[in-house]
Amino acid sequence: MKILHAADFHLDAPFAGLSPERGAQRREEGRKLLGRLARLAGEEEVDLVLLAGDLFDGDTVYRDTLTALKEALASIPAPVLIAPGNHDPFTPHSPYAATSWPEHVTIFSEEEVSSKSFPALGCVVHGVGFTHTRVGQDLLAGFRAPQDGRIHLGIAHSDLGQSSSPYGPMALQTVAASRLHYLALGHIHLPSGLQKSGETAWAYPGCPEGHGFDELGDRGCLLVRVEAEGVTAQFRPLALRRYLEVTADTTGTTPLEAAEEALSNQSREDCIKLIFTGESASAPDLEGLGRALEGKAFALRLVDHTRPSVDRSRQAREDTLIGAFLRAMEAHPEAGSDRVALALRFGLTALEKGEDCRP
Repeated sequence: MKILHAADFHLDAPFAGLSPERGAQRREEGRKLLGRLARLAGEEEVDLVLLAGDLFDGDTVYRDTLTALKEALASIPAPVLIAPGNHDPFTPHSPYAATSWPEHVTIFSEEEVSSKSFPALGCVVHGVGFTHTRVGQDLLAGFRAPQDGRIHLGIAHSDLGQSSSPYGPMALQTVAASRLHYLALGHIHLPSGLQKSGETAWAYPGCPEGHGFDELGDRGCLLVRVEAEGVTAQFRPLALRRYLEVTADTTGTTPLEAAEEALSNQSREDCIKLIFTGESASAPDLEGLGRALEGKAFALRLVDHTRPSVDRSRQAREDTLIGAFLRAMEAHPEAGSDRVALALRFGLTALEKGEDCRP
């Protein structure tokens, strides 16, 4: 059988790092993401769709978002099963409980395992959902799938391998003891790739759309196949925009020229953290560069990691304030570290130009 596994949409997240206008645009794009997921499910003719929690970022959801989600789920020509997570627990006042959903949508609304059988598929899905923002117990503890010739799948929002986590901790031994063919997990935003504990295959698909520079690169979902030979999983991208880190080496050129060269091969639709490296006679003017580079990316964050390009060894021997400062920095216990290099840059700029260059 073929399964589409996704999690951690965080619909209506605030996108605090963007302007209010760009944040609103990103939330609207999140609604369109649902349509791409539904189309993928139809194109691949999947048998089931498993959504492992945190579809919503919180219990306050825009009406347009609920409408988009209902329409997307209704258009999927296969059963959809949802396991609410810590950001969107099933409560009497949650969107899950306050909204009517298409008949082929199942929401696991208890913190104990319940099962949904699909006789035509020869399959049973065992799921568990959050009913509070914090759940301290192992959600699969004591569960064993029967060995009855059917395919047994699991779905849960869980912090696997973290016994002290307040977000549905689950032990690897618990996963192995479950005897599930595949366990669809949510909560960790970094894709795990297909893993195995005992005879149970499991995976985190990661978030389908990045929300910040801690979620870099392509984002999407998993197309999972459960066959007699075993379980396989293929990553399928869904994100409209990516968060990327790009370096611009200023050695032998100006910061603006280095930035334009670094951005020339990047999409203007992505969110980019541009890190200036190499040697530079003076600290890049990040504010001015930001204005000059406007439009080169959907969102652009500039970071200075350059090094001074002048002969500091000679200056360090001079009987001057700059010389004393350089000698003190060379004697610092963390000399050579990025932290001291940044302090050196700001200190030298302040001494040489008489400017307040504190970050």
